[in-house]
Order: sequence, then structure tokens, then C-alpha cells
Amino acid sequence: MTFATRRLREPRKIHARSALRLGVAGLALGAAGMAQAQDLPFAVGEGDFSWDSYETFAEAHDLTGQTITVFGPWLGGEKDNFDRTLMYFEQATGADVQYSGSDSFEQQILIDAEAGSAPNLAVFPQPGLAADMASRGYLTPLTQEDADWVRDNYAAGQSWVDLGTYADADGTDQFYGIFYRADLKSLVWYSPENFEDAGYEVPETMEDLKALTEQIAADGETPWCIGLGSGAATGWPATDWVEDMMLRTQSPEDYDAWVANEMPFDDPKVIGAIEEFGWFARNDDFVNGGAGAVASTDFRDSPAGLFEFPPQCYMHRQASFVPAFFPEGTVVGEDIDFFYLPAYEAQDLGKPVLGAGTVVGMTNESDGARVFLDWLKTPIAHELWMAQGAFLTAHSGVNTDTYINDTSRRMGDIMLNADTFRFDASDLMPGAIGAGAFWTGMVDYAGGADAKEVASQIQSTWDSLK
Repeated sequence: MTFATRRLREPRKIHARSALRLGVAGLALGAAGMAQAQDLPFAVGEGDFSWDSYETFAEAHDLTGQTITVFGPWLGGEKDNFDRTLMYFEQATGADVQYSGSDSFEQQILIDAEAGSAPNLAVFPQPGLAADMASRGYLTPLTQEDADWVRDNYAAGQSWVDLGTYADADGTDQFYGIFYRADLKSLVWYSPENFEDAGYEVPETMEDLKALTEQIAADGETPWCIGLGSGAATGWPATDWVEDMMLRTQSPEDYDAWVANEMPFDDPKVIGAIEEFGWFARNDDFVNGGAGAVASTDFRDSPAGLFEFPPQCYMHRQASFVPAFFPEGTVVGEDIDFFYLPAYEAQDLGKPVLGAGTVVGMTNESDGARVFLDWLKTPIAHELWMAQGAFLTAHSGVNTDTYINDTSRRMGDIMLNADTFRFDASDLMPGAIGAGAFWTGMVDYAGGADAKEVASQIQSTWDSLK
């Protein structure tokens, strides 16, 4: 079934520009009444949202009668949150936006593009897929002004420009997409109470983190809980460790070269990053259950040691989603907390952040699609999801007070304070590497294999793909 055959909703008929011309504050219903009439979750004009960006945008655009189709990976609660943000775009412009989500997005978007029935906009969970479609001529390039805007208005802006720049069908690099919603991976989770009882302080540098690790072990305690188990995907948590260590020991350019295999996997710089992971994971005194338990412990179970009494470990490195696997009733910020996985002070690489995100690109150009991408530049487009939860952004113009809670706000601050942002490398590599040889190689390494031998085996697999 192509996107063109999917059932569309009835378009909404109220256009906010008319309301704005009358003066939002002077409407008989009032802002809250208008929001209620439109079933909007947040009343226009109220709260900490950047309503000025909303009003300026609404005054500049009239898309009455136009339909914009969007296809992406968001389902369930994520789809609901996105749909609620779309209501404000529809109210501001008079357009009708039809979003469809699928758990087979990666396959379906290519089928739709090949059939000539692609949506106006696609939400790509991986830049690699967007790059592939750009190389086939299935994406419409944006402008240099768009790239410049991202560079100037996103934290670590050049990183986001690079992630949205791909070669077109002629091999020419062009800017194709704006990132909307990001995920944060460079986090360490810990129990504030356990730290306080033991007299430990949150480390500010990687040197401090290693010293703390050694101190906890010297005190007869276990510093880390680490688990690589994930069914058929066993090994992926270790790839995140290695990626974070690459960003803390090598330049962003070296990281990019590694992702593209312009720097081979068995380069000493990559081997060094693998061994940085090994410093933590291959020491029996540093890991709950000993080094031998790392590969066999399921990643979902591995944080459990933080919550036991006495604690079985004091720290756990994992992404922002991990609270989903904490014991029921756990309160982040009280029972458990997090800190940024610090960088080496001696390396002078700033504050690099590892993460992921979704990039929105045009797969079927239209005036409405162009306007929608401009909507993503407004702070309000981000704040409306920030206030619903499960959303981080690198947009430096947002009001962070609109984050749903302090936890999200602090994660957002880490994103906004980043000097470099890089996408999860394994998600950008060919599937046979990023979701294959890299995973299994890290399991072998955690089990005692030599880092250079493991890296050479991964490179051999990569060479066989050529």
C-alpha cells in the first residue's frame, strides 16, 4: 500500500491567522477558550511557550485548503505527541497535515518513492537512509540559507549541518534535512544517596571518572554495572561505549572518517577507543559479576545493581531511555540521577555528545512542505513537544522552561551545551557492520579477545562488502 492510498482525515477549518488579525487577547472566547474549542493541549498565549514565534509564523503563511502529507516511524504515544504539535501548525496556516506512522518505515518510504507516491515529507530515524534516498534522487535539496540557519541556531550547529548533508545523484553534496527531536546517549546513571553515603562526588572529567572508578574498587565496592545482552542484538551497548570513547579521544573528523570507513576499523585510533571501553569492562574489580558477566548480562537487567542494598554497583552508562527499565516507582532526580559522561581534560575536545535523532526531508516537494520545514525552525514547534515529554532538541532558541520536568530539562541542557554532536556510528554504518560484525566483535572483546584482532575481523567483513 502506497502513501497515496492511505486514508486522510477531514481537514480542520479554522485558521489562526483570522484569529490573530482580530487580536488573540481580544477574542471573546479568550486564549484558553480558543484552545478548548480547538482541543489544543496548551492555550495559545499562555505558559512559557515562545508564542511570538507562533504569531510571526502565522502572519507570514496562508496555506488554506492545502494538504501536507508526512510519513515517519512514530507510532503510539509518539504519534499522539506529534499529532498534537501539528494542530498548532494547522491552526497557524490553515493547512491540513496528514501524518502516518509505520514500524516498517524504512522499507515503505523507499517503495513509495520508487512508485512515485511518496509523501511530501519524510521523518528519517537514521541519516543513512536519507543519504541513500538523496543519492537516488528521491530527496529535494534545501537551500544554503537553510544550512546556514541550522549552523547558527542549533547547539554544535555544524554537526547538525553535516548530519543533514548528503551527496545527490550526481555526487554533489547538498543540504537535505532539518533535525527534529534528538536522543542523548552520553549519560552515566547513579544513586545520589549511595554517592552521598560513600562520600563520592560526581566527576567533571574523564580523568576524574577513572579515578573515582579506582577509588570505589579500592573501597571494596563495585563501580560499574555493564550488560551487553539484547537477544539477537546482543553487543550493541558496547558499540555505544566505543563511540563515546572515540569522541573523547579523537577529533570529530576522525570519528566521521571511521564511520565512512575512510579510517579503517583496525586503525590504532579505533583500537584505542575499544581499549578505553575495555578499561572499564574487562576488569573484574570494576564490574558487577566480574568481567565475565558483561556479555551475558541483559542490558535491561544491568541497572538493577544500582537499586539493591547494599548497592551492587555505583554507576551505569546508558542512554536517556533507560529509566523504562528501572524498578516501578523509581523517581529520577531522587532515587536515581545522571551526569554527563565527561570528556578528557587533557584531550581538549570540548564536550562531545553521542546521540541519535530524526531528520525531516522533502520526498515530494510542495509549497506546504517548504513552509512546514520553516515551521521546524520556530522554537514553538519544539516546545510544544518538549512540554509533552520524551523530546529533546538542540534548537538553541527554545525556552527550556517548557520541558515537561527537570529531568528532561537537564538532558536538554547537556544537548545545548555540547561542542560536538555525533550520531550513533553503528546506525550509520552498513547493516552488516553496525548491526552485525561490530556487535559480535564487541561481545568477543568483552569475553577476552584482543582488541586489534577483533578490529581486524570487523574490517575484513567491511572489505568483503566492496
